Amino acid sequence: MRGEDGVKRCRWASSTPDYFAYHDLEWGRPVVDDTALYEKLCLEGFQSGLSWITILRKRDNFRKAFKGFDHTKVARFTTKDVNRLLKDAGIVRNRAKIEATIANARAMDTVIAEHGSLAALCWEFRTPARHKAPRRFGDIPSKTDASVALSKRLLKLGFRFVGPTTVYAMMQATGIVNDHLVGCVARAACEEERKRVSSRLLSRSR
Repeated sequence: MRGEDGVKRCRWASSTPDYFAYHDLEWGRPVVDDTALYEKLCLEGFQSGLSWITILRKRDNFRKAFKGFDHTKVARFTTKDVNRLLKDAGIVRNRAKIEATIANARAMDTVIAEHGSLAALCWEFRTPARHKAPRRFGDIPSKTDASVALSKRLLKLGFRFVGPTTVYAMMQATGIVNDHLVGCVARAACEEERKRVSSRLLSRSR
């Protein structure tokens, strides 16, 4: 869909100018940094039942509340911190999601010990280069076999609020899968970045 600025984007990104930069420069770009992946995973969990624009507009508040999503710091949060966050109007005040974010921080040590990094685990489930590009919104699933499998692995490692749909949203946002539609301004750039990342990951595994 052509936006107000004349640029063709995925239809969801044309609904408000607030989405433009996020869609064009972030969504679908490969993320291999553990702090950023941990943040994306937790924010997708907070988004459950809400619109992503709500989370995006509060993202700076979330980063401040959760110490920049430094998992080593969040892992030390106590009941006192949970109660503090429940009073923070700048974020989504949901006890289960707040506690899940803390549990996920503590699970990071396990995933790093067993897989080297959260990135190494998540990128095992990347879509292949021959993955068929979606042409319309209806071609994009809410979950896939890969997101179901990754969800199960994360749950086993102690993560919470990481169901298959939430995990798939994280995979889309971090370039593990490229779900920009054919003709979208960002699709080609994301795919080129994914190829470079996949090539580096493949060379490391040999």
